[in-house]
Formats: sequence, C-alpha cells, structure tokens
Amino acid sequence: MPPIHAEAVPLSTDADGVIRLAHSRITLDTLILAFMEGATAEEIAQQYPSLELADIYAVIAYYLRHRSEVEQYLRGRQKQANVVRKQNEKRFAPQGIRARLLSRRREEA
Repeated sequence: MPPIHAEAVPLSTDADGVIRLAHSRITLDTLILAFMEGATAEEIAQQYPSLELADIYAVIAYYLRHRSEVEQYLRGRQKQANVVRKQNEKRFAPQGIRARLLSRRREEA
C-alpha cells in the first residue's frame, strides 16, 4: 500500500502580513466570511474560479480546527481596516463628496 502524505494547508502570508489562499490574491478573510455567511465550498469555488475546491475544503477544515486563532487574526484585520478607513476619511472627507463630484463633472463638460 502506498504511503499517505500529509499536505500543508494552502495558506501563505504576504509581505504585509495578509494571509492568502493557494498562491492567489484571495484572502483568508474573504473565504472565511463567505463560509460564515453560509456559502458552501462549491459556491465559493464558483465565485472564485482561481481557487481549487480541495484547497477551499482544506482551509475551511483548518478554520474549524483552529477557530479561535483564525478569529483572532480576523479581528486584528478588522481593526486594521477600521484604522485605514478612518485615515482615509480624514484625508478625503466624505461630507460633500456628491457636490464635489458634480462640480468636477460640470467643469469637465
């Protein structure tokens, strides 16, 4: 009987500390959020055809076995996203954006 080899979970961390799936641009956040919202592995594969179904299942299994660590990572990413959003809102105030865009459109016309 041939030996069975364990496979690594298809996750990698990029230079910014973001965890991505199987040499793709799809983040762990994206996949887990879809799963938490009720999407099946097959539905996720349809939405992200660059991912292999087996990799999606492997990552979901990893999440289910390491839920607290993954959720801690996701909370950290959410905090980071909130900081970036607030910084962007300070730089590009959302108040009056419609008026600014309409004014720009009139100037271009």
